[in-house]
Amino acid sequence: MIRIERVSPREGVVEEPDFTSKGYRLGDPAQGNAKHHAEHTVYVKTLDEAAELIEKGFSLWMGAKGKRASLISPQRLRIVRGGNAKKA
Repeated sequence: MIRIERVSPREGVVEEPDFTSKGYRLGDPAQGNAKHHAEHTVYVKTLDEAAELIEKGFSLWMGAKGKRASLISPQRLRIVRGGNAKKA
């Protein structure tokens, strides 16, 4: 089992990785300041794949009910595998 969470979540909301019809959305660090643009979005189907990319420097879109998703840098994410938390 794997979970990806924000190290310092927004107060009062539970944020989850943003999952769309194409999969989980990530920002490619090779795109620099444009990594948040839709045309540079990388999609993966599983949280395991997302975790692998986060460990390589990709950012992850996270959102909460009623809140717009935002792109979170890998330094601000924690990957939890089977009860073991690992800061990305």
